Parts: sequence; C-alpha cells; structure tokens
Amino acid sequence: MTVLILTSEEDVTADMVVAVLDERGVPVVRLDPADVPGKVVLSADYAHGDFDGHLSVNGHVLSMAGLRSVWVRRPGEPAAHAARSSAWLTAETRQVLYGMLYSASTRWMNHPRNAEQARHKPWQLRIAHLSDFAVPPTVITTAPRVAKQFAEEYRDVVVKAASGPPPEDPALALPTTRIGPDADFSAVAAGPALLQRYIPKRADIRLTCVGPRLFGARKRTAPGQVDGRYGDTGYTWESTVVPDRIVKSVHAYLALAGLAYAAFDFAEDEDGLWWFLECNQGGQFGFVEVQTGQPIAEAVGLWLAQRTTDRRVS
Repeated sequence: MTVLILTSEEDVTADMVVAVLDERGVPVVRLDPADVPGKVVLSADYAHGDFDGHLSVNGHVLSMAGLRSVWVRRPGEPAAHAARSSAWLTAETRQVLYGMLYSASTRWMNHPRNAEQARHKPWQLRIAHLSDFAVPPTVITTAPRVAKQFAEEYRDVVVKAASGPPPEDPALALPTTRIGPDADFSAVAAGPALLQRYIPKRADIRLTCVGPRLFGARKRTAPGQVDGRYGDTGYTWESTVVPDRIVKSVHAYLALAGLAYAAFDFAEDEDGLWWFLECNQGGQFGFVEVQTGQPIAEAVGLWLAQRTTDRRVS
C-alpha cells in the first residue's frame, strides 16, 4: 500500500515527511498534477462492473487499489507543464486526475472538497463560533458606511485580506493594518474589506493539528504589534501547552470541517485568552518544527502510513 503526495517539485516540508516514510519502509509516490499529462501517465477503467486506475510516475506504477492515503500538500495546476497548456486542458486534466482519485477508497489529508470550503474566511469564522472559540468581532463588507460604523463602535480595528497575503502587489491590496475610526473608508467599495477588533496581545500562537495530535507553539510579541507571524520580530517560536478549552474547540472545528490536518492561528491576550484568527487547512509547519523541535513531520508521516479498514473520507 502506497502513500501518494500531491505537491510541487520544490517542497521542503514534503521532503521532511518523505524522509519519515522512507525510514519506516512505507512506499511513497510524489506527484505534481502540473506534470499531467507528460511526465505522469494515467489510465482509469470503469468497465466490467468495477473500477481500476493507474498512475505512472517516473517509472513507478501506482494502482488506485493500492492507495494507502493521499496527502494534498501544495499541488500545481493540472497540465501547467504540458507542451500545449491551455485553460481547457487544465480543466480536462483536473476532471480526470481528481475524478480518478476520488473514485479510489482511500484516506485524505485533506480531501480537496473539504479543503476548498475550509479556505473561505467567512465560513471559518462561522465554524469557529460553532466550535466555541473566542472570536474577535468582525465585519466583511464592500459598504464604506458599514466599515466606518464598525470602526466607530470598536475604535481600535485591524483591516486585512480575507484570502491572506497576496502573491503579488495588486493596487487594491492592503497589508494587515491597524486603523481607527478617522480612517478613509471610501476604498472599501472597490473590494471586500475584512475589519476585526484589535486584540492587544502578548503572543502569537500557532497550533498545528495532525489527526488527533496537537502541537502548540508560542511567539512573544512587542507591544502594539499587529501580526508577528511574518518577518523578524526578535522572538522565536517555543513549544507551549494547549489549554483544555482550546483542545475541545479544535476537535469540534476539525470534525465540522472534515479536516485531518490544520494550522490554527490565535492571538493570546494579556489575560492568557486565545482568540481565534484563522485556520489554514494546508499551513506550513516546517518553521515551527525547526524552531521548537516538535515532531510534526513524523506525526504527518505516521498518519499517512496508518493501515485502517475505515476508508471514509477524512
């Protein structure tokens, strides 16, 4: 039984997990959907009242019946590397590749359907409320009047992108910024703005979840700091104990979201309360493992390597 990892060629985090699987003698195939068709050959047979499918990657043939698990790490766009790439070829290749994988009875980390839903910040906030997290008052709007009213009510507000930091530098993008009620909100009409009450914090928290295992990491912040997860802040990540209340809420969130892996970000206030900021269904963990020594890659590898008769979607 083989573990399939869907990711790009240059993915150091995936390398860490492949090393864990290799040490345990677990067969693993690494595939970038961008290489289909071309470097990767696929075939699916739905004849004779049954299903069979195969992927040929670098001379290794992987049967869908032989899948132990699938880790959707950071896959490229299907057919992106094809000699004659096009939007149509990408759509066709995605249909066939993922349709074939969905037809197999296997465990996912995470299933693309669940992962796609989990990316949406408004949905995250709703699930966080249902899971009994402390969630800062938030509004997402394209109405300048609504944005201004929110800022006037809470006075100290953070504005940030709903989808995360932009890959480039578009004209309408605004980095995570702390503002007050006197700001000019007219630009809100040009695109959705997410405004959230500012949480005075003493630390950022990254909580990495691998199945039932939780790895808490804490990074001190400077007074007034908005987002210490990025760049050099003078502090490093350290292991931290996860409060029982958070453990309960995290497991509730993962169950509602249908996720086997997730990276939560919290703001820890001066009273020690963890405020939910976001949940990244495919968040990085390499930097946390390097700084804290927590065996996250090992946990991912062990989850993927599990033999189980429960073949429900994870």
